[in-house]
Amino acid sequence: MSVACRAPHRTDSSSRRRSRAALLTAGLAVVALALSACSSGGTSGGSGNTNFIAGSDGIATVKKGDRKAAPSLDGETLDGKSLNIAEDYKGKVVVLNVWGSWCAPCRLEAPHFVKVAEDTKAKGVEFVGINTRDPQRGPAIQFEKQHGIPYPSLHDPMGKLMLRFPRGSLNPNFIPSTIVIDREGKIAARSQQPLNEEKLRKMIDPVLAEK
Repeated sequence: MSVACRAPHRTDSSSRRRSRAALLTAGLAVVALALSACSSGGTSGGSGNTNFIAGSDGIATVKKGDRKAAPSLDGETLDGKSLNIAEDYKGKVVVLNVWGSWCAPCRLEAPHFVKVAEDTKAKGVEFVGINTRDPQRGPAIQFEKQHGIPYPSLHDPMGKLMLRFPRGSLNPNFIPSTIVIDREGKIAARSQQPLNEEKLRKMIDPVLAEK
C-alpha cells in the first residue's frame, strides 16, 4: 500500500524539475505578454543617425538645425472628417499622441493631455491623436468621450501612418508615443512612454518658445 502511494525518490525529483520548468516557461510567457500589450506599434525603421539627445526623463530632443521633416500625415478622423496635419496646422506646433483604447497607460495619460491641450491651444499648439490597433472605431470613440478628448484623432488601425516616419527621424515605435513637431513641420521631440502634465509641458514649452 505504501509503495503504491509513493513514487521512488528519483521519479519524484524528476517530476519536480519538470514542474518547475513548466512554471518558469508559463511565467516568462505571461511577462512577455504583459510587456508587449502596450509596447510595439508594429513599425520598422527609426534607426540611424537621429542626432537626438536622450534625457533621463525618457524624452529625446533634437536641436533645431538637426531636425528631420515629419512625414505627410493625413487621413480620416474617428468622427469621419478628413485631416491633413501639414496643411491644416501649417505654422503651428503640433503634438502627436499615438494611442489605443485597449492601452492602459494611454488611459492614465489622457487627462494630462486634455489639460495641456486646452491650456496651450490659444498659444498656437494643436494636438492630434493617432488611434491605432483599434479595428473598430466604437471603442476608440467611447475612449474619447469618456476622457473628454477635445482634439481629433486619425484612425490608423493597421499602423500605416507610423510607418511613414522616415528612418532616423525619431519615429514612434511604441504605444503610447508622443511627438512634438515644430512650426516648420520638423520633429523636435519624442517620448515613448506615458506622460504626465509636467513632462508633456517640458516637451512642448522649448519648441513653443522658438522664434
